[in-house]
Amino acid sequence: MCGITGWINWEADLTRQGHILEKMVETLSRRGPDAAGVWLSPRAAVGHRRLIVVDPEGGSQPMTRRLGERACTITYNGELYNAPELRRELESRGHRFYTRNSDTEALLLAYMEWGTACVERLNGIFAFAVWDEAGQSLFLARDRLGVKPLFYAVRGSSFLFGSELKALLAHPAVKPEVDEEGLAEVFAVGPSRTPGHAVYRGIAELRPGCCLVFARNGLRLRRYWALESHPHPDDFETTVATVRELFMDAVERQLVSDVPVCTFLSGGLDSSAIAAVAAGAFRRKGLGKLRTYSVDYTGNDRFFRPDYFQPNSDAWWTGRVADCLGTSHHVVEIDTPELIEALVPALLANDLPGMADIDSSLYLFCREIKKGATVALSGESADEVFGGYPWFYDEEALAAGTFPWIRKLRERVQFLSPELAGRIKPEEYVAERYQEALAEVPRLPGETPFEARLREMFYLNITRFMQMLLDRKDRMSMAAGLEVRVPFCDHRLVEYVWNIPWEMKSCDGMAKGILRRALSGILPEEVLRRRKSPYPKTHNPAYLAAVRSLVLRLLDDPGSPLLPLINVEAVREAALSGSALFDRPWFSQLMGDAQFFAYLIQVDAWLRNYGVTIR
Repeated sequence: MCGITGWINWEADLTRQGHILEKMVETLSRRGPDAAGVWLSPRAAVGHRRLIVVDPEGGSQPMTRRLGERACTITYNGELYNAPELRRELESRGHRFYTRNSDTEALLLAYMEWGTACVERLNGIFAFAVWDEAGQSLFLARDRLGVKPLFYAVRGSSFLFGSELKALLAHPAVKPEVDEEGLAEVFAVGPSRTPGHAVYRGIAELRPGCCLVFARNGLRLRRYWALESHPHPDDFETTVATVRELFMDAVERQLVSDVPVCTFLSGGLDSSAIAAVAAGAFRRKGLGKLRTYSVDYTGNDRFFRPDYFQPNSDAWWTGRVADCLGTSHHVVEIDTPELIEALVPALLANDLPGMADIDSSLYLFCREIKKGATVALSGESADEVFGGYPWFYDEEALAAGTFPWIRKLRERVQFLSPELAGRIKPEEYVAERYQEALAEVPRLPGETPFEARLREMFYLNITRFMQMLLDRKDRMSMAAGLEVRVPFCDHRLVEYVWNIPWEMKSCDGMAKGILRRALSGILPEEVLRRRKSPYPKTHNPAYLAAVRSLVLRLLDDPGSPLLPLINVEAVREAALSGSALFDRPWFSQLMGDAQFFAYLIQVDAWLRNYGVTIR
C-alpha cells in the first residue's frame, strides 16, 4: 500500500513548485515508509510514498509509460487481485511489460488501453490518479467499496488530491476551516461520517465506486459501480456453494505478496474463516505456519462483563482456533496508559476525531503486527454484507427511522453548547442524511414491507457503517506501515450476497446463517455457532477513570478550544458522576461512557493540533 497526492494547475508552472509537492508527499510517509517519488510537468505535479508489497524492483512510482506520442503517469495506492489476468489480456493486445509482476504497470496500461472504462475491469482495492500529458487531463478513481481513501479540493485554477486529508492541508491554498456542515459531521454524525463529506470546508471525498476527470473544461464525476437489486435465481444449496466458492477465491487471491503475510484472528466466525483458508493455502504451497494475531487488554481477564453487543471474550476462542488451524499465534496485550497515550497519534492518523480508544487500540495493535508482517488479512465487513449486527433482528431498531448506530443522538445533544446545537441542529441534520441514504437504495419491485426494510438496513450498513470501519482500518494500519486486506469486500461476493433473500441469509435461525453453512467443514462447530462479538475494547475501570480525569482537566483549561462547543457544566457533572451516561446496549458500540469522554479528548486535540478555524 502507499500514499498518493498531486496538484494540477492551468496557470502556474508547477515545475517550479516541487517544494510544495514534496511537503504534501512527506505527510504520507507513514503510509509509504519504503520509498518516495515525485514527477513534475508544467501543468501537473504528482507524488507518491511507497510501501513495498509486490515487485520491489519494478513497482517504483510515479510511473510513466509511453505509447507512441502519448505519455501517461500514474500514482497508485492499492492492490489488484486480478493483475495476472489483466496482464495476459493486455499482452494479447500488443502491450509490452517492463516489470516482473507490478500491478501498477498493469493498471497504467489498462488505463491507456481502455481509458476511464478500465475501472470496470479491476478486482482490488485502489485509489489512483493518472495524468494524461497529451490530453492534459487527470483521471481519479476509487475502489467499489471504498477500502482505499481519496480526497480532493478545487482552489481557483488548482485541483489537489491526496490519500489523506493531511496531504491537502499541507498545500498553502487549503486551510483547516470548518463550517456548520463540518461541525454537524463531528458532533451529530460522529465517526460514521457521511460518504463524500470530508468535514473541512471545500474538501470532498471521492465516494466509493466513483471516478472523475479533471480537464480544462472542468470536472466531471461518474459513478461506475453501485449495488443492483434483482431476484435471486439460485436454490439454497447452490447459494451456499457459491458463497463458499467466492469467499475462498477472494481470500486466496489476497494472499499474493512478496513480503510476509498474516491474518487478524479474534476467534469469531469471520476472522477464523479467513485464517482457515489462508492456513490451508500456506500448507499447500509449503510456506510454513501462518502467523495470526489477536488483541487483548491488561485486566480484561478480571474486568470483562458480557453485554448484548459483546457476549463473550475473545481470549479462549483465539487459542482454540489457532490450535485447530496450527497457526503461529501472537497475542498483543495493551495496557491502559498505552491506550490513553495513543489517542492523539490515532487522531493524527485519521486527521479527524474518530472512534477514540477503538482507534487507538487498533493503531497499537497494527504497530506490533508490523514487526512481523507487512500484509494482514482481516474479517472486516462480513457483518454488513451478511447481516451480523443485532440491529438486523431488533424490531425497535428496524422501526426507528434513523441510522441504528445513531439512535441515541438526543442523549449526546445535551452535552453540546446551546449555541452549537442551535447552529448545527443535530437531529435535523441526521434526519436529512438518513433520508438521502434511503433515496439511494436500489429497490426491488414486489418485496414485502419487511423485506424492503431489511434491504434498506443492508444498504445503510454497507454504505455508511462499513465505510466508517474501513476508514478506521485503513488509517490506523497505514499509520503503522501495515497493509490490511479485506476479503469480505470482494465486489463479486458483495454483489451476490446483496440479493440473497433474508430467509436464506438468516438460515438456521442464526445471524449470517448462510455464511456459517458455507463454512461448514472448514471451522470447528463451536466456532461456526459462536455469537458475534465485536472488535474488543478494554473493560478496565482504570481507563474510564483516566479519561474522566483528562476531560475534567480540559474543562478547567480556559484555553481549550473545545469549551465553546460543549455544555461545560453538563459534561463536568457527567465526568464527576459515577453513574452510567449511556447505559444502552445499542449505543455503547459507538459511544459508551469511556468512548464519549475519549472522543471529547480527541476533538480538543484535533482543534489544537490542526489549528481548526470555525467559520
